Amino acid sequence: MSRIGVFVCHCGSNIGGVVDCPAVRDYAATLPNVVHAEDNKYTCSDPGQAKIRQAIEDYDLDRIVVAACSPRMHEPTWRALLSHTKVNPYMLEVANLREHDSWVHADNKEAATEKAKDLVKMAVAKVDHAIPLYTQQIPVNKKALIIGGGIAGMQAALDIADAGYKVTIVERKATLGGKMPMLDKTFPTMDCSACICTPKMSEVGNHPNITVKTLSEVTKVEGYVGNFEITIKEHAKYVDYDKCTGCGLCTTKCPSKKIPNEWNQGLDNRTAIHKVFEQAVPSKPVIDADHCLKLTRDKCGVCAKVCPTGAINYEDVDRETTETFGAVVLATGYELIKWEDLYPEYGGGAYPDVIDGLHFERIINASGPSEGRIVRPSDGKEPKSVVIVKCVGSRDPNKGKAYCSRACCMYGAKHAHQIIEHIPDCKVYVFYMDVRTPGKNYDEFYMQAKNDGACYLRGRVSKIYKEGDHYVVWGADTISGAKVEVNADMVILETAMVAAPGATETAMLFGVQTDKDDWIIEAHPKLRPVETASRGVYLAGVAQGPKDIPDTVAQAGAAASKVIGMFSHDSLESNPQISNVDIAKCSGCGTCVHICPYGAISLVEKHLRENSVKVTRDVAQVNPALCQGCGACTVACKPGALDLLGYSDKSIMEEVDALCQW
Repeated sequence: MSRIGVFVCHCGSNIGGVVDCPAVRDYAATLPNVVHAEDNKYTCSDPGQAKIRQAIEDYDLDRIVVAACSPRMHEPTWRALLSHTKVNPYMLEVANLREHDSWVHADNKEAATEKAKDLVKMAVAKVDHAIPLYTQQIPVNKKALIIGGGIAGMQAALDIADAGYKVTIVERKATLGGKMPMLDKTFPTMDCSACICTPKMSEVGNHPNITVKTLSEVTKVEGYVGNFEITIKEHAKYVDYDKCTGCGLCTTKCPSKKIPNEWNQGLDNRTAIHKVFEQAVPSKPVIDADHCLKLTRDKCGVCAKVCPTGAINYEDVDRETTETFGAVVLATGYELIKWEDLYPEYGGGAYPDVIDGLHFERIINASGPSEGRIVRPSDGKEPKSVVIVKCVGSRDPNKGKAYCSRACCMYGAKHAHQIIEHIPDCKVYVFYMDVRTPGKNYDEFYMQAKNDGACYLRGRVSKIYKEGDHYVVWGADTISGAKVEVNADMVILETAMVAAPGATETAMLFGVQTDKDDWIIEAHPKLRPVETASRGVYLAGVAQGPKDIPDTVAQAGAAASKVIGMFSHDSLESNPQISNVDIAKCSGCGTCVHICPYGAISLVEKHLRENSVKVTRDVAQVNPALCQGCGACTVACKPGALDLLGYSDKSIMEEVDALCQW
């Protein structure tokens, strides 16, 4: 006979304010095999946990039901508690009286109490048929992979490497740094962005525990937490970095000089063999195969002739290597929304002086094409009137993205401040929906921009068109209710952050989900904000959603601490709540193999005895280290050969029967 203990939590007033918890406790005491029932104000607290521990000893309990909040939040708490008692941690069931009851039935306390009784009744029936489950030990390869070499990826890599562990950074571009080195200043302190970022890039490039692979991407992932087998594709650079000294002679002699410079947002040109920017890491050039005359037409070859070390290799090819990593940090970064196709009313990209914020960063940057002078891209003249339009693509579910990009208000204020500082007689108008400045000294910075002379107009811009040598901006001031028409020499659109191209595909390789906007989803927004549903895979920076530099660096450090914590152990405990195969029922159809999002199931050949006859056939086999217990295979299995330990068909049916019969 089972000996079940039921503990009903008031959760302060979250549950107790709606549900009659003492009545639920008294009802639970009448259920089959329940030998003890009690209610507590806060069962998850230390005193509440101590009462459970004491009740286990006093009443010889072997199964526990906690009627409280979502198991997603505190089920690990109860399991950790039971691991220090004689009760198996998986002889536990959590009845969700908060999210499933009190929060959705606050207007009907009587019905909420009756529903709470039903939820407890079902939990008791399920736990009554539970079986003890046990973990296995998984060895840990203490080497980390960071996908993305921006400020988030670099910070995570440095923190892990400084703890003494090996790290590999995989970066799609030809240099580390991401977008931060493109910026001129950082708000609210107005530090030089490159002065902060480039020393960190150099530190990463020279760290003995860090390997940097640029122009690279992950193409295949196998294995499991602690032992990910990851294939990395390094694209051809056509330059042997072991021989190259980074002298730059090749770039000065290259005749292909009219290629739009992506680093400067197309505001000037570059050569086919080029270094992304002066402080790039690695500080060595690459050849743009699409524009190199030697590679496209078998002509030229000047760079190879002038290279003093013989580093140019036109025969270079893509290479793939497979390495084992214990943990992965996804720091895939962001791009700015392609506003040109979404907003034809703003010129759709046809007007050279209607630019986005990143274009302006390159204009005002001392290392940019105009050496820090604010000039119009069309004619090089200094603007005397500038309009800044915020929320272009953000908070716009009809054309762009429904979410707020968080940093736009601040870099809009920064741009206004910079324009007024560089051109004191320039008039600056800022069109905004709302001003959001949640950060240390952020609101003071915004107020300073207004005090400097920036004119803030609350309203959207409806149209921008060219008239003579200036642009007419039509908008509205919703505070006064008046239509606004501004003549501007230049317009800056503060555009939305969007997920980096390929981020979703990369996440899928690791069995990690993304939301409708392609941001990578965390395991829990409050309790596990840097973890993902795939154990051993973590998040850092804007890969998760829009954020500014301080938040990005903080999250990168948090992700690194998770990796370091994992690497502090020689082995990890596996999840025992995994799929289990009844090979007698398995037909070997392979449906489960294809549906498993974690690649945890494979078909293997087994020698079986069926009807006293020896047969050999394929059956499904579950890798316990890879299986995350999602249950997708169990519902897809036509012969019913797969069951999820801890959530078996039998235990679920016991819940249903209890609800219908008792």
